[in-house]
Amino acid sequence: MSNKKKKVLLGMSGGVDSSTAAILLKNAGYEVIGATMKLWEDKECPEIEGGCCSFSSTYDAKRVCDKLEIPHYTLNCEEEFEKYVINDFVNCYKNCKTPNPCIECNKYLKFGIFYQKALELECDYISTGHYAKIEYSEKYKTYVLRKSESNKKDQTYFLYSIPKEVLPKMIFPLEGFKTKEEVRNLAEEYGLKVAHKKDSQEVCFIPDNDYGNFLTKKAKLNPESGNIVMQDGTVLGKHNGLIFYTVGQRKGLGIAYKEPLYVLKLDNEKNEVVVGTEEELYTKELYANELNFLLVVELSKPIDIMAKVRYRAKEAKATLELINNNRK
Repeated sequence: MSNKKKKVLLGMSGGVDSSTAAILLKNAGYEVIGATMKLWEDKECPEIEGGCCSFSSTYDAKRVCDKLEIPHYTLNCEEEFEKYVINDFVNCYKNCKTPNPCIECNKYLKFGIFYQKALELECDYISTGHYAKIEYSEKYKTYVLRKSESNKKDQTYFLYSIPKEVLPKMIFPLEGFKTKEEVRNLAEEYGLKVAHKKDSQEVCFIPDNDYGNFLTKKAKLNPESGNIVMQDGTVLGKHNGLIFYTVGQRKGLGIAYKEPLYVLKLDNEKNEVVVGTEEELYTKELYANELNFLLVVELSKPIDIMAKVRYRAKEAKATLELINNNRK
């Protein structure tokens, strides 16, 4: 980070990562403005320590800003959050898909609406406490998104949807940290009370981690019972609704079999959960949509890439090939 006395709008969740980012930005000479996005509030659900959508998280962010003597604002984005994140979450389950709300939130809120707010405030950059790195690549002649120094904490998986034009305006102050302990130690050195605050693990709008309760009571979905079957149609038991299952799931199926079974498919038309062995779970190809190419790549022929389908999964060699956009 260069010391240019530029203005930065920093997204603050009240956690140790974004709080430490504030320290680093201020020490680098930036004019820092802290901002917390008010995304979701459920008065019926008790607050969970580490949650990023609670009143206490906003209070913690403001307290950090007061300590560091930087301004803090709260941005009410509840309507946009429901439109882009909650509705997508519900619709995915309706259509037997497993959503990733953090990616949708980053795409539309943190690097969409938040970026527009930064422009309104005449900020030069936006920043967050994500573990990632933005660099200018001489090879590609453009700014690129790279992994942070921390292999365990790297969050580029969740950041792929950043608009290409926003990359030059992004700063990730935690890019050089290799462990979370280093981040906590720096926060403690500056006397921040959030230095050892618990990390958020759950989906922020479901702090009790009960997806089923949220979908049935909050989103008013009415799941219907159906059969759990093998690929050949053999019925093994009953399910309570497709929304309670996801592809790859092994635990909680409520059926007995001679070997472990996994969910292979959710059949919406037949209202069936199709299960099989671990060997049957694996596949050599998948179809991906909503791609965001941060680099200009030639797709007139297949290209070799590294890919993974889950945040914690290991990268694997793969081949990317563009197909007909009208595929169904």
